[in-house]
Amino acid sequence: MKNNNPKRRKSRDNPYIIKHVENSNTYIVIFNSNNIENKIQISKEIYEALNQFELDDLKQLNEKDRHYERLEQSEEFLFKRSFNKNKSVEDIVEEKIMNDKLKTAINMLSNIQKRRIKKYYFDSKTLNEIALEEHTSHQAISKSIASGIEQIKKNLNL
Repeated sequence: MKNNNPKRRKSRDNPYIIKHVENSNTYIVIFNSNNIENKIQISKEIYEALNQFELDDLKQLNEKDRHYERLEQSEEFLFKRSFNKNKSVEDIVEEKIMNDKLKTAINMLSNIQKRRIKKYYFDSKTLNEIALEEHTSHQAISKSIASGIEQIKKNLNL
């Protein structure tokens, strides 16, 4: 018995299989009832209607897969999600442009100011830690960083 139908993914609620037996040109529907396989010969019109139903069902399954969110919707997930708002494309682009401008402004500083600002803001070191590392005073580090920040503001037109 040759089946001309392509293999299709089906909804778990679909209890039957349809087949077209080419050599005898018959159409069959197969379903289980009480764990007994039943085969019934059907007309071409019923076969085509069931075939169309399967295609429509497959279309809905595919749409559900593509468009429905499949994340667990627990209270904890929704709470976390409420604090992590999705950014719009405009916000992402604006943030990227601002970061690029900031990097450019930082790169315009002297090497000493760049190093000290990096240590203070990005490596989270204290002024005293930086001063000890560079064998200088706390005030020198503070003035250097403040001067660098003013230069960055000036370069960013803030």
